[in-house]
Amino acid sequence: MAARRITLATVQMNLLLDEVDVLEVSGDPSAVDVTTIEHDSRRVTPGALFCCLPGNETDGHDHAAEAVARGAVGLVCEHLLEALPHAVVQARVPEGSARPTMARLAAALFGFPSRELVVAGVTGTNGKTTVTHLLAAVLEEAGLGAHVIGTLGGARTTPEATELQSILATLRDAQRATGVPQAVAMEVSSHALVQSRVDGIHFDVAVFTNLSHEHLDFHRTMEAYFAAKASLFSPEHAVAGVVNVDDEWGRRLFDGADIPIHPVRRSDASDVELSLGASRFSWHGQAVEVQLTGAFNVDNALLAAEAAVVLGIAPRLVAAGLGKAPPVPGRMEVVSPVGRPVVVVDYAHTPAGLACVIDEARALAPGASITVVFGCGGDRDRAKRPAMGKAAVAGADRAVLTTDNPRREDPERIVAEVLAGVDPDALVSGRLVVEPDRRRAIELAIAAAGPGDVVLICGKGHERTQEIGGTARPFEDRLVAEEVLGCSP
Repeated sequence: MAARRITLATVQMNLLLDEVDVLEVSGDPSAVDVTTIEHDSRRVTPGALFCCLPGNETDGHDHAAEAVARGAVGLVCEHLLEALPHAVVQARVPEGSARPTMARLAAALFGFPSRELVVAGVTGTNGKTTVTHLLAAVLEEAGLGAHVIGTLGGARTTPEATELQSILATLRDAQRATGVPQAVAMEVSSHALVQSRVDGIHFDVAVFTNLSHEHLDFHRTMEAYFAAKASLFSPEHAVAGVVNVDDEWGRRLFDGADIPIHPVRRSDASDVELSLGASRFSWHGQAVEVQLTGAFNVDNALLAAEAAVVLGIAPRLVAAGLGKAPPVPGRMEVVSPVGRPVVVVDYAHTPAGLACVIDEARALAPGASITVVFGCGGDRDRAKRPAMGKAAVAGADRAVLTTDNPRREDPERIVAEVLAGVDPDALVSGRLVVEPDRRRAIELAIAAAGPGDVVLICGKGHERTQEIGGTARPFEDRLVAEEVLGCSP
Protein backbone atom coordinates (compact mmCIF):
# COMPACT_ATOMS: atom_id res chain seq x y z
CA MET A 1 0.00 0.00 0.00
CA ALA A 2 1.07 3.60 -0.49
CA ALA A 3 2.14 5.55 2.57
CA ARG A 4 0.47 8.79 3.64
CA ARG A 5 1.87 11.89 5.33
CA ILE A 6 -0.06 12.73 8.52
CA THR A 7 2.40 12.80 11.41
CA LEU A 8 3.22 16.07 13.22
CA ALA A 9 6.10 16.81 15.58
CA THR A 10 7.34 19.63 17.81
CA VAL A 11 11.01 20.12 18.68
CA GLN A 12 12.98 23.04 20.06
CA MET A 13 15.01 24.65 17.30
CA ASN A 14 18.27 24.51 19.25
CA LEU A 15 17.96 20.71 19.50
CA LEU A 16 17.44 20.46 15.76
CA LEU A 17 20.45 22.66 15.04
CA ASP A 18 22.64 20.32 17.09
CA GLU A 19 22.24 17.82 14.24
CA VAL A 20 23.72 20.03 11.50
CA ASP A 21 26.69 22.26 10.74
CA VAL A 22 25.72 25.86 11.57
CA LEU A 23 28.14 28.75 11.04
CA GLU A 24 26.24 31.38 13.03
CA VAL A 25 22.85 31.98 14.60
CA SER A 26 20.85 35.18 14.93
CA GLY A 27 18.34 35.03 17.78
CA ASP A 28 17.63 32.46 20.51
CA PRO A 29 16.82 29.01 19.05
CA SER A 30 16.07 27.60 22.52
CA ALA A 31 13.04 29.90 22.68
CA VAL A 32 11.54 28.60 19.45
CA ASP A 33 9.45 25.45 18.97
CA VAL A 34 9.44 24.04 15.43
CA THR A 35 6.39 22.11 14.22
CA THR A 36 7.18 21.70 10.51
CA ILE A 37 10.02 22.25 8.08
CA GLU A 38 9.22 23.80 4.72
CA HIS A 39 11.06 25.10 1.66
CA ASP A 40 7.99 26.43 -0.18
CA SER A 41 6.86 29.70 1.38
CA ARG A 42 3.30 29.05 0.16
CA ARG A 43 3.09 25.98 2.41
CA VAL A 44 4.36 27.65 5.57
CA THR A 45 2.11 27.49 8.63
CA PRO A 46 2.70 28.94 12.12
CA GLY A 47 5.61 27.21 13.83
CA ALA A 48 7.44 26.32 10.63
CA LEU A 49 11.18 26.37 10.10
CA PHE A 50 11.68 27.76 6.60
CA CYS A 51 14.69 26.59 4.60
CA CYS A 52 15.93 29.10 2.04
CA LEU A 53 16.98 26.90 -0.86
CA PRO A 54 18.83 28.49 -3.78
CA GLY A 55 17.48 27.14 -7.07
CA ASN A 56 17.86 27.46 -10.81
CA GLU A 57 14.75 29.61 -11.24
CA THR A 58 14.14 31.08 -7.81
CA ASP A 59 16.00 31.64 -4.55
CA GLY A 60 14.31 30.76 -1.28
CA HIS A 61 16.03 33.70 0.42
CA ASP A 62 13.81 35.98 -1.69
CA HIS A 63 10.72 34.38 -0.17
CA ALA A 64 11.81 34.47 3.47
CA ALA A 65 9.71 37.53 4.29
CA GLU A 66 6.59 35.82 2.92
CA ALA A 67 7.39 32.73 4.98
CA VAL A 68 7.74 34.84 8.13
CA ALA A 69 4.46 36.60 7.37
CA ARG A 70 2.80 33.20 7.20
CA GLY A 71 4.12 32.22 10.61
CA ALA A 72 7.65 30.86 10.15
CA VAL A 73 9.51 31.07 13.49
CA GLY A 74 12.96 30.32 12.11
CA LEU A 75 15.04 30.31 8.96
CA VAL A 76 17.85 28.15 7.64
CA CYS A 77 19.80 30.29 5.22
CA GLU A 78 23.11 30.53 3.43
CA HIS A 79 23.37 34.23 4.26
CA LEU A 80 21.65 36.19 7.04
CA LEU A 81 18.73 38.35 6.05
CA GLU A 82 17.93 41.86 7.24
CA ALA A 83 14.61 43.62 7.87
CA LEU A 84 13.02 40.61 9.55
CA PRO A 85 11.50 40.53 13.05
CA HIS A 86 14.13 39.90 15.77
CA ALA A 87 12.06 37.03 17.15
CA VAL A 88 12.67 35.06 13.95
CA VAL A 89 15.76 32.92 14.50
CA GLN A 90 18.16 32.64 11.57
CA ALA A 91 20.70 29.83 11.29
CA ARG A 92 23.38 30.35 8.64
CA VAL A 93 24.78 27.19 7.09
CA PRO A 94 27.71 26.76 4.67
CA GLU A 95 27.10 27.83 1.10
CA GLY A 96 25.66 25.00 -0.97
CA SER A 97 24.53 23.00 2.07
CA ALA A 98 20.96 24.21 2.53
CA ARG A 99 19.41 21.12 0.90
CA PRO A 100 21.30 18.44 2.85
CA THR A 101 20.80 20.53 5.99
CA MET A 102 17.04 20.58 5.39
CA ALA A 103 16.97 16.81 4.91
CA ARG A 104 18.91 16.18 8.12
CA LEU A 105 16.69 18.61 10.05
CA ALA A 106 13.55 16.91 8.74
CA ALA A 107 14.87 13.53 9.88
CA ALA A 108 15.71 14.99 13.30
CA LEU A 109 12.33 16.69 13.64
CA PHE A 110 10.61 13.31 13.37
CA GLY A 111 13.20 11.42 15.41
CA PHE A 112 14.99 9.64 12.54
CA PRO A 113 12.05 7.28 11.90
CA SER A 114 13.77 5.12 9.28
CA ARG A 115 16.02 3.68 11.98
CA GLU A 116 13.03 1.80 13.40
CA LEU A 117 11.66 0.58 10.06
CA VAL A 118 12.75 -1.89 7.40
CA VAL A 119 13.67 0.31 4.44
CA ALA A 120 14.76 -0.73 0.95
CA GLY A 121 15.78 1.79 -1.71
CA VAL A 122 15.69 0.95 -5.41
CA THR A 123 17.52 3.04 -8.00
CA GLY A 124 18.34 2.70 -11.70
CA THR A 125 17.00 3.95 -15.02
CA ASN A 126 14.39 1.27 -15.64
CA GLY A 127 12.62 -1.21 -13.37
CA LYS A 128 12.42 0.76 -10.12
CA THR A 129 8.62 0.70 -9.94
CA THR A 130 8.36 -3.01 -10.69
CA VAL A 131 11.07 -3.99 -8.21
CA THR A 132 9.52 -1.97 -5.38
CA HIS A 133 6.08 -3.47 -5.97
CA LEU A 134 7.44 -7.01 -6.13
CA LEU A 135 9.47 -6.46 -2.98
CA ALA A 136 6.45 -5.02 -1.18
CA ALA A 137 4.47 -8.18 -2.01
CA VAL A 138 7.24 -10.30 -0.52
CA LEU A 139 7.45 -8.13 2.60
CA GLU A 140 3.71 -8.50 3.08
CA GLU A 141 3.96 -12.27 2.66
CA ALA A 142 6.60 -12.25 5.41
CA GLY A 143 4.15 -10.59 7.81
CA LEU A 144 5.31 -7.00 7.65
CA GLY A 145 3.24 -3.94 6.91
CA ALA A 146 4.41 -3.22 3.36
CA HIS A 147 4.42 0.24 1.78
CA VAL A 148 5.64 1.59 -1.55
CA ILE A 149 6.93 5.10 -2.16
CA GLY A 150 7.47 5.89 -5.81
CA THR A 151 6.25 6.78 -9.26
CA LEU A 152 2.70 5.47 -8.89
CA GLY A 153 2.08 7.37 -5.67
CA GLY A 154 2.76 11.02 -6.44
CA ALA A 155 4.08 13.75 -8.69
CA ARG A 156 7.70 12.87 -7.93
CA THR A 157 9.38 9.49 -8.02
CA THR A 158 10.99 10.33 -4.67
CA PRO A 159 9.24 13.01 -2.57
CA GLU A 160 11.08 15.93 -0.98
CA ALA A 161 12.91 15.16 2.26
CA THR A 162 10.35 16.93 4.43
CA GLU A 163 7.48 14.83 3.06
CA LEU A 164 9.51 11.63 3.11
CA GLN A 165 10.39 11.96 6.77
CA SER A 166 6.78 12.67 7.66
CA ILE A 167 5.64 9.54 5.79
CA LEU A 168 8.26 7.43 7.54
CA ALA A 169 7.30 8.88 10.92
CA THR A 170 3.67 7.95 10.29
CA LEU A 171 4.71 4.36 9.64
CA ARG A 172 7.00 4.32 12.67
CA ASP A 173 4.17 5.54 14.87
CA ALA A 174 1.85 2.86 13.45
CA GLN A 175 4.48 0.25 14.23
CA ARG A 176 4.75 1.46 17.81
CA ALA A 177 0.97 1.48 18.21
CA THR A 178 0.24 -1.93 16.69
CA GLY A 179 3.44 -3.86 17.23
CA VAL A 180 3.40 -4.91 13.56
CA PRO A 181 6.79 -4.29 11.91
CA GLN A 182 6.52 -1.82 9.04
CA ALA A 183 8.59 -1.91 5.86
CA VAL A 184 9.07 0.49 2.97
CA ALA A 185 10.16 -0.21 -0.60
CA MET A 186 11.18 3.16 -2.00
CA GLU A 187 12.12 4.29 -5.49
CA VAL A 188 15.18 6.54 -5.24
CA SER A 189 15.71 8.76 -8.26
CA SER A 190 19.00 10.30 -9.31
CA HIS A 191 17.48 13.74 -8.82
CA ALA A 192 16.60 12.78 -5.24
CA LEU A 193 20.18 11.71 -4.56
CA VAL A 194 21.73 14.86 -6.01
CA GLN A 195 19.19 17.01 -4.15
CA SER A 196 19.75 15.19 -0.83
CA ARG A 197 16.11 14.14 -0.47
CA VAL A 198 17.06 10.80 1.10
CA ASP A 199 19.79 12.16 3.39
CA GLY A 200 19.08 11.06 6.96
CA ILE A 201 17.33 7.86 5.82
CA HIS A 202 18.75 4.51 6.91
CA PHE A 203 18.41 1.96 4.10
CA ASP A 204 18.73 -1.66 5.16
CA VAL A 205 19.33 -2.54 1.53
CA ALA A 206 19.87 -0.56 -1.68
CA VAL A 207 19.08 -2.07 -5.11
CA PHE A 208 20.53 -1.10 -8.51
CA THR A 209 18.59 -2.18 -11.62
CA ASN A 210 20.46 -0.76 -14.64
CA LEU A 211 21.61 2.49 -16.24
CA SER A 212 21.00 3.94 -19.70
CA HIS A 213 20.54 7.32 -21.38
CA GLU A 214 18.09 9.43 -19.35
CA HIS A 215 17.99 12.77 -17.50
CA LEU A 216 21.12 14.10 -19.20
CA ASP A 217 19.45 17.50 -19.34
CA PHE A 218 20.01 17.44 -15.56
CA HIS A 219 23.18 15.37 -15.12
CA ARG A 220 24.89 16.38 -18.42
CA THR A 221 26.99 13.22 -18.67
CA MET A 222 26.49 9.50 -18.10
CA GLU A 223 29.38 9.57 -15.64
CA ALA A 224 27.62 12.17 -13.51
CA TYR A 225 24.36 10.24 -13.81
CA PHE A 226 26.11 7.07 -12.65
CA ALA A 227 27.84 8.90 -9.79
CA ALA A 228 24.45 10.08 -8.54
CA LYS A 229 23.04 6.54 -8.55
CA ALA A 230 26.21 5.07 -7.03
CA SER A 231 26.06 7.50 -4.09
CA LEU A 232 23.20 5.46 -2.62
CA PHE A 233 25.60 2.55 -2.19
CA SER A 234 27.67 4.20 0.53
CA PRO A 235 27.89 3.67 4.29
CA GLU A 236 26.18 7.03 4.80
CA HIS A 237 23.03 5.67 3.16
CA ALA A 238 22.87 1.88 3.07
CA VAL A 239 23.95 -1.20 5.01
CA ALA A 240 24.13 -3.51 1.98
CA GLY A 241 23.49 -3.48 -1.74
CA VAL A 242 21.94 -5.71 -4.40
CA VAL A 243 23.20 -5.02 -7.91
CA ASN A 244 22.39 -6.28 -11.40
CA VAL A 245 25.88 -7.14 -12.60
CA ASP A 246 24.67 -8.11 -16.07
CA ASP A 247 24.50 -4.34 -16.61
CA GLU A 248 27.88 -2.75 -17.38
CA TRP A 249 27.26 0.10 -14.94
CA GLY A 250 26.17 -2.44 -12.35
CA ARG A 251 29.50 -4.22 -12.70
CA ARG A 252 31.29 -0.91 -12.10
CA LEU A 253 29.18 -0.33 -9.03
CA PHE A 254 29.87 -3.84 -7.75
CA ASP A 255 33.61 -3.34 -8.18
CA GLY A 256 33.76 0.04 -6.45
CA ALA A 257 31.15 0.12 -3.68
CA ASP A 258 32.16 0.61 -0.04
CA ILE A 259 29.35 -1.58 1.36
CA PRO A 260 28.73 -5.34 0.98
CA ILE A 261 27.23 -5.97 -2.46
CA HIS A 262 25.17 -9.01 -3.45
CA PRO A 263 25.41 -9.57 -7.23
CA VAL A 264 22.40 -10.66 -9.26
CA ARG A 265 22.58 -12.22 -12.73
CA ARG A 266 19.87 -13.45 -15.07
CA SER A 267 21.56 -16.84 -14.89
CA ASP A 268 20.44 -17.02 -11.24
CA ALA A 269 17.09 -18.11 -12.68
CA SER A 270 16.79 -21.52 -14.36
CA ASP A 271 14.02 -23.28 -16.27
CA VAL A 272 12.72 -19.91 -17.45
CA GLU A 273 9.35 -19.92 -19.25
CA LEU A 274 8.06 -16.66 -20.68
CA SER A 275 4.59 -15.83 -21.96
CA LEU A 276 2.35 -12.81 -22.25
CA GLY A 277 1.17 -11.99 -18.74
CA ALA A 278 3.34 -14.51 -16.88
CA SER A 279 6.94 -15.55 -16.29
CA ARG A 280 8.05 -18.76 -14.59
CA PHE A 281 11.47 -19.82 -13.36
CA SER A 282 13.34 -21.67 -10.62
CA TRP A 283 15.39 -19.78 -8.03
CA HIS A 284 17.10 -21.05 -4.85
CA GLY A 285 15.26 -24.33 -5.26
CA GLN A 286 11.90 -22.56 -5.43
CA ALA A 287 9.43 -22.50 -8.31
CA VAL A 288 8.53 -18.87 -8.98
CA GLU A 289 5.73 -17.45 -11.12
CA VAL A 290 5.13 -13.72 -11.51
CA GLN A 291 2.27 -12.00 -13.33
CA LEU A 292 4.70 -10.00 -15.45
CA THR A 293 5.74 -10.13 -19.08
CA GLY A 294 9.26 -10.34 -20.46
CA ALA A 295 12.75 -11.48 -19.58
CA PHE A 296 13.63 -8.10 -18.12
CA ASN A 297 10.90 -8.65 -15.55
CA VAL A 298 12.65 -11.87 -14.55
CA ASP A 299 15.63 -9.60 -13.84
CA ASN A 300 13.38 -7.35 -11.75
CA ALA A 301 11.99 -10.33 -9.84
CA LEU A 302 15.49 -11.62 -9.12
CA LEU A 303 16.55 -8.24 -7.75
CA ALA A 304 13.48 -8.06 -5.50
CA ALA A 305 14.07 -11.64 -4.38
CA GLU A 306 17.73 -11.08 -3.49
CA ALA A 307 16.88 -7.87 -1.63
CA ALA A 308 14.33 -9.82 0.41
CA VAL A 309 16.93 -12.46 1.25
CA VAL A 310 19.32 -9.73 2.39
CA LEU A 311 16.51 -8.51 4.66
CA GLY A 312 16.32 -11.97 6.22
CA ILE A 313 13.28 -13.39 4.43
CA ALA A 314 13.32 -17.11 3.64
CA PRO A 315 13.34 -18.12 -0.06
CA ARG A 316 10.03 -20.01 0.26
CA LEU A 317 8.31 -16.83 1.48
CA VAL A 318 10.02 -14.84 -1.26
CA ALA A 319 8.66 -17.18 -3.94
CA ALA A 320 5.18 -17.11 -2.42
CA GLY A 321 5.18 -13.32 -2.22
CA LEU A 322 6.36 -12.89 -5.80
CA GLY A 323 3.56 -15.17 -6.92
CA LYS A 324 0.95 -13.00 -5.21
CA ALA A 325 2.21 -9.70 -6.60
CA PRO A 326 -0.38 -8.19 -8.96
CA PRO A 327 0.62 -6.86 -12.38
CA VAL A 328 2.15 -3.38 -12.16
CA PRO A 329 -0.01 -0.78 -13.97
CA GLY A 330 1.52 0.40 -17.22
CA ARG A 331 4.45 -2.03 -17.13
CA MET A 332 4.10 -4.47 -20.06
CA GLU A 333 0.39 -4.48 -19.24
CA VAL A 334 -1.61 -6.63 -21.66
CA VAL A 335 -5.02 -5.06 -22.31
CA SER A 336 -6.43 -6.80 -25.41
CA PRO A 337 -9.15 -9.47 -25.65
CA VAL A 338 -8.66 -12.88 -27.24
CA GLY A 339 -8.75 -12.88 -31.04
CA ARG A 340 -7.57 -9.31 -31.46
CA PRO A 341 -4.14 -7.74 -31.79
CA VAL A 342 -2.10 -8.11 -28.61
CA VAL A 343 -2.02 -4.60 -27.18
CA VAL A 344 0.54 -3.87 -24.48
CA VAL A 345 0.91 -0.63 -22.51
CA ASP A 346 4.36 0.15 -21.14
CA TYR A 347 6.12 3.08 -19.50
CA ALA A 348 9.25 2.73 -21.69
CA HIS A 349 10.44 6.28 -22.32
CA THR A 350 14.17 5.87 -22.87
CA PRO A 351 15.99 4.55 -25.95
CA ALA A 352 17.15 1.44 -24.08
CA GLY A 353 13.73 0.88 -22.53
CA LEU A 354 11.99 1.20 -25.89
CA ALA A 355 14.42 -1.20 -27.57
CA CYS A 356 13.99 -3.67 -24.72
CA VAL A 357 10.19 -3.87 -24.85
CA ILE A 358 10.26 -4.24 -28.64
CA ASP A 359 12.77 -7.08 -28.35
CA GLU A 360 10.65 -8.76 -25.67
CA ALA A 361 7.51 -8.50 -27.81
CA ARG A 362 9.32 -10.09 -30.75
CA ALA A 363 10.61 -12.90 -28.56
CA LEU A 364 7.20 -13.60 -27.03
CA ALA A 365 5.29 -13.41 -30.32
CA PRO A 366 7.61 -14.92 -32.95
CA GLY A 367 6.42 -14.21 -36.47
CA ALA A 368 4.01 -11.49 -35.39
CA SER A 369 4.17 -7.96 -36.76
CA ILE A 370 5.29 -5.48 -34.09
CA THR A 371 3.96 -1.91 -34.07
CA VAL A 372 5.13 0.64 -31.53
CA VAL A 373 3.37 3.89 -30.63
CA PHE A 374 5.77 6.31 -28.97
CA GLY A 375 6.73 9.92 -28.38
CA CYS A 376 9.06 12.01 -26.25
CA GLY A 377 8.19 14.24 -23.31
CA GLY A 378 8.58 17.99 -23.57
CA ASP A 379 10.77 20.13 -21.32
CA ARG A 380 12.97 17.10 -20.66
CA ASP A 381 16.17 15.52 -21.97
CA ARG A 382 16.24 16.53 -25.66
CA ALA A 383 19.42 14.58 -26.42
CA LYS A 384 17.63 11.23 -26.22
CA ARG A 385 15.00 12.11 -28.84
CA PRO A 386 16.90 11.05 -32.00
CA ALA A 387 17.92 7.83 -30.23
CA MET A 388 14.26 7.13 -29.41
CA GLY A 389 13.34 7.44 -33.07
CA LYS A 390 16.23 5.23 -34.10
CA ALA A 391 15.32 2.54 -31.55
CA ALA A 392 11.66 2.48 -32.61
CA VAL A 393 12.34 2.15 -36.31
CA ALA A 394 15.22 -0.31 -35.89
CA GLY A 395 13.24 -2.67 -33.68
CA ALA A 396 9.62 -2.54 -34.80
CA ASP A 397 8.01 -3.46 -38.11
CA ARG A 398 6.03 -0.24 -37.92
CA ALA A 399 6.28 2.81 -35.69
CA VAL A 400 3.75 5.56 -35.03
CA LEU A 401 5.34 8.74 -33.71
CA THR A 402 2.95 10.81 -31.61
CA THR A 403 2.88 13.14 -28.62
CA ASP A 404 3.82 12.01 -25.14
CA ASN A 405 3.53 14.85 -22.60
CA PRO A 406 4.69 17.88 -24.60
CA ARG A 407 4.13 20.03 -21.52
CA ARG A 408 4.95 23.62 -22.53
CA GLU A 409 7.09 22.67 -25.51
CA ASP A 410 6.00 22.80 -29.16
CA PRO A 411 5.00 19.23 -30.14
CA GLU A 412 6.19 19.83 -33.70
CA ARG A 413 9.71 20.60 -32.47
CA ILE A 414 9.73 17.41 -30.43
CA VAL A 415 8.68 15.40 -33.49
CA ALA A 416 11.35 17.04 -35.62
CA GLU A 417 14.07 16.18 -33.09
CA VAL A 418 12.90 12.56 -32.93
CA LEU A 419 12.95 12.35 -36.73
CA ALA A 420 16.57 13.53 -36.76
CA GLY A 421 17.54 10.02 -35.68
CA VAL A 422 15.48 8.24 -38.32
CA ASP A 423 16.39 7.28 -41.88
CA PRO A 424 14.07 9.34 -44.15
CA ASP A 425 13.29 6.16 -46.10
CA ALA A 426 11.28 4.98 -43.09
CA LEU A 427 8.79 7.78 -43.70
CA VAL A 428 8.71 7.19 -47.44
CA SER A 429 8.08 3.47 -47.01
CA GLY A 430 5.48 3.94 -44.30
CA ARG A 431 7.48 2.09 -41.65
CA LEU A 432 7.22 5.30 -39.64
CA VAL A 433 4.00 7.31 -39.49
CA VAL A 434 3.66 10.66 -37.74
CA GLU A 435 0.31 11.27 -36.01
CA PRO A 436 0.51 13.99 -33.32
CA ASP A 437 -2.92 13.16 -31.85
CA ARG A 438 -2.19 10.34 -29.39
CA ARG A 439 -5.70 8.84 -29.47
CA ARG A 440 -5.66 8.83 -33.28
CA ALA A 441 -2.17 7.28 -33.23
CA ILE A 442 -3.41 4.42 -31.05
CA GLU A 443 -6.41 3.94 -33.34
CA LEU A 444 -4.17 3.80 -36.42
CA ALA A 445 -1.80 1.28 -34.84
CA ILE A 446 -4.56 -1.09 -33.71
CA ALA A 447 -6.52 -0.80 -36.96
CA ALA A 448 -3.47 -1.84 -38.99
CA ALA A 449 -2.67 -4.87 -36.81
CA GLY A 450 -4.09 -8.33 -37.35
CA PRO A 451 -5.03 -10.97 -34.75
CA GLY A 452 -1.92 -12.05 -32.90
CA ASP A 453 0.11 -9.04 -34.02
CA VAL A 454 1.52 -6.89 -31.24
CA VAL A 455 0.88 -3.19 -30.65
CA LEU A 456 3.11 -1.59 -28.03
CA ILE A 457 1.86 1.72 -26.62
CA CYS A 458 4.89 3.20 -24.94
CA GLY A 459 5.93 6.19 -22.89
CA LYS A 460 3.10 7.02 -20.50
CA GLY A 461 2.33 3.69 -18.86
CA HIS A 462 0.22 4.22 -15.75
CA GLU A 463 -0.30 7.97 -16.27
CA ARG A 464 -3.89 9.17 -16.31
CA THR A 465 -3.36 12.57 -17.89
CA GLN A 466 -1.58 14.10 -20.86
CA GLU A 467 0.04 17.49 -20.31
CA ILE A 468 -0.26 19.79 -23.32
CA GLY A 469 0.45 23.51 -23.17
CA GLY A 470 0.93 23.30 -19.43
CA THR A 471 -2.57 21.83 -18.91
CA ALA A 472 -3.13 18.24 -17.77
CA ARG A 473 -6.02 16.60 -19.61
CA PRO A 474 -7.55 13.19 -18.83
CA PHE A 475 -5.85 10.52 -20.96
CA GLU A 476 -4.95 6.96 -20.06
CA ASP A 477 -3.36 4.71 -22.68
CA ARG A 478 -4.93 1.55 -21.29
CA LEU A 479 -8.46 3.00 -21.30
CA VAL A 480 -8.06 4.45 -24.79
CA ALA A 481 -6.81 1.09 -26.10
CA GLU A 482 -9.74 -0.72 -24.49
CA GLU A 483 -12.16 1.75 -26.09
CA VAL A 484 -10.59 1.25 -29.51
CA LEU A 485 -10.69 -2.53 -29.07
CA GLY A 486 -14.27 -2.39 -27.88
CA CYS A 487 -13.51 -4.12 -24.59
CA SER A 488 -13.97 -1.26 -22.13
CA PRO A 489 -16.48 -1.92 -19.33
